[in-house]
Amino acid sequence: MIVIAHISDPHFGTEQMPVVAALQRLLAEEAPGLVILSGDITQRARRAQFAAARAFMDGVQAPQTLVIPGNHDIALLNVFARLLAPYAGFKRAFGAVLEPVVDTPSVLALGVKTTRRRRHVDGEISAQQVERVATALSAAGANQLRVVVVHQPVAVTREEERKNLLHGHAEAVSAWSAAGADLILGGHIHLPYVINLQTAQPELPRRLWAVQAGTALSSRVRDGVPNSINLVRWLAPVCVVERWDFNAAAQTFLAVARDELVVDRA
Repeated sequence: MIVIAHISDPHFGTEQMPVVAALQRLLAEEAPGLVILSGDITQRARRAQFAAARAFMDGVQAPQTLVIPGNHDIALLNVFARLLAPYAGFKRAFGAVLEPVVDTPSVLALGVKTTRRRRHVDGEISAQQVERVATALSAAGANQLRVVVVHQPVAVTREEERKNLLHGHAEAVSAWSAAGADLILGGHIHLPYVINLQTAQPELPRRLWAVQAGTALSSRVRDGVPNSINLVRWLAPVCVVERWDFNAAAQTFLAVARDELVVDRA
């Protein structure tokens, strides 16, 4: 079995140290084989914030990591940096690859850069990105969990969040479902949930699940939802997604929800 830690929106620069310590303990106990960080690593794309994020990820010591940028990881106030080198800070901390891939016998995880320098908040996916990911998914092995990682959500649970949907999400979901994807991991809106995308798009040829994470470490929690991460446990053909929330009274992360997903392997 592989354990995948899905962490999103830590917003280093607004991190809470008791929450950081609690997450470090949880990851040490669970020892995930893969840690995925689905964007908004920093609050303002500053060098010190990226350095803190890099130090945190180094401390996890996971065998595999996959990190993509979010909209907060592009300089906002420095106009020249935004126009000329929008991902310079990210690249210094996490390397030049903005769409990383992890390919092991048990998991295929594909990072997709959904941020754009011309957009401050909204995300977008191109036809070329959709095709690239679909091609990779089509070549996956039967025992691999097939995961796509984006920043902005491909499905929402609240009408007021529709404005945050990834531009081009419907076409991407359709193509990736047909190509064999199992999970689409995202963040951005600091709300954790799991959705069967066939509910929103009944025409999908197979089940595909949107798995959203809350903010892992930031004080910028929303609507009473505490800091939160997901642990994904995969032992083919069983996929379990656990939501772990920070409990302030206990000063630790506790498992609060468990979804056992039906993964199609026809």
